[in-house]
Amino acid sequence: MNEQRCIYCNSKKVVKSGMIKLKLQSVQRFFCKVCKKYFTEKKLKNKSYPAKIVLQALSTYSSGYNLNQTKKVLAQKFKLSIPLTTLQGWIKDYESICTFRRIREQALVLSKPEQMILQQKFFHHQLYLFQLHQAKLKILLDYSEHKKFSLLQEYLQKICRRELPEHIFVIPDEELEKRASQIKANLLEFTKLQKQNLANKLTELGLMLAKNNKERHQTIQNFMLINDSTTIATEVPVYLTNDDIEYFKNKGFTFDFENYRTPITGHIDVLQIRNGLIHILDYKPNAEKVNAINQLTIYALALASRTKLAVKDFKCAWFDEKAYYEFFPLHAVYEKFTYC
Repeated sequence: MNEQRCIYCNSKKVVKSGMIKLKLQSVQRFFCKVCKKYFTEKKLKNKSYPAKIVLQALSTYSSGYNLNQTKKVLAQKFKLSIPLTTLQGWIKDYESICTFRRIREQALVLSKPEQMILQQKFFHHQLYLFQLHQAKLKILLDYSEHKKFSLLQEYLQKICRRELPEHIFVIPDEELEKRASQIKANLLEFTKLQKQNLANKLTELGLMLAKNNKERHQTIQNFMLINDSTTIATEVPVYLTNDDIEYFKNKGFTFDFENYRTPITGHIDVLQIRNGLIHILDYKPNAEKVNAINQLTIYALALASRTKLAVKDFKCAWFDEKAYYEFFPLHAVYEKFTYC
């Protein structure tokens, strides 16, 4: 089950201490052996319904279904008849976080609810579910500052059609050093920016749907893809070849990888388009204790190579429900930031 930590001191030394019965749900109470305080499992503030029902309603509506259809989905899944006024209230309460509502009507013009998100499964050492929100991608690419990213759309569509060298992603256990997450890189020094981001709030909600640690990535990705207005794809496969590396070095890029073999492969957790940039995001539990600059820089170089876009068009970040660390990958590999 989920690793429970104390909400006061962050200790793992917690034990269950009975249930607290509320109007429409029961919540688990815990006791911390370190700070000697009691606390309950996470629940939505000022909501009498369980979080899983409220969040299912938000996602169903964001998927393009109207209120009556959303009510029917919830009735079938949870055996509850929820008033339409209650559903409307939930949607309004979370419209600042679930920002897809802003472009929902545009998306429905482009696609039926069941066709908005394309999926493709890949077994690349383990099972990866690539997902592409094609309606959202079309809307975002229509913005003047994003039109140049049509090359990204071409690559994502190739993935949907499985037009990529899949054999290079099937890595034996003894060759896992070919994965981007395992490679050590010597990069330029620069300052990363720590901030709060909408991704933190979406992650906090998404985590409430995860039944165990193994489900965390998938539930967060799903929740962001459905409810966020800028997330266009999840689990995007990318790879960096020896020719790609030579190309960058011939252009004056400065970086070195230790004990690596090409092609270097990886999967981008979350891909966004916003503010004239392509954002590469990686969910990292306990993000404040992690440095994902190496991994994300490789992802940026790989996606730039596959799409023939400039590295300056990318921004990277790793995050959890509490922290968000972002940087420009160009600053890690090129001393003259004006390179295009």
